[in-house]
Amino acid sequence: MQQLNWLLLTYKVPAEPGARRVALWRRLKGMGAVYLQNGVCLLPKTDAHVRKLKMVENEVAEMGGDAVILETVALDKRQEEKVVDRFKADRDDQYREFLGRCVGFEKEIAKEFSINKFTYAELEEEDTDLKKLQGWLEKIKKLDFYGAPLATEAERKLKDCEVLLESYAQRVFEAQEENRLKE
Repeated sequence: MQQLNWLLLTYKVPAEPGARRVALWRRLKGMGAVYLQNGVCLLPKTDAHVRKLKMVENEVAEMGGDAVILETVALDKRQEEKVVDRFKADRDDQYREFLGRCVGFEKEIAKEFSINKFTYAELEEEDTDLKKLQGWLEKIKKLDFYGAPLATEAERKLKDCEVLLESYAQRVFEAQEENRLKE
């Protein structure tokens, strides 16, 4: 197997204002960066990541801080696996949160079935929630550089939610047709 190359970003920024430091941290986490310690993070080496980290470097300078971007490789296979495991663990944390939201979605649909609430307004609301889940999973997958273990389960759970919404939609259409026939 080919050795993995990473971009290592080290940065130091003034403690104040704290909001800018937190925004920087969020931005890097949003790119999928794994923190090795405060102010030291890794991303897989891609042209897009090089571009984004150069913008971060500029942002750090504007904050009155200092940043260095290096290309690096692991010392040996064991070290490489440790880093890849960190990336996978970060994604699995996100997949776990996603799976929890899917369970919430399923409970919400089950509640609508239990109280026989089959309205277009409710269907539209549930459809919006499903679209949010779909978009969220896509974002996580884009940051899943090394195939986190929970990815397959998350995909499966989203499919379950899609099937569930389809069955709910069928009931809504049937209920609305019944209402129209009663008029």
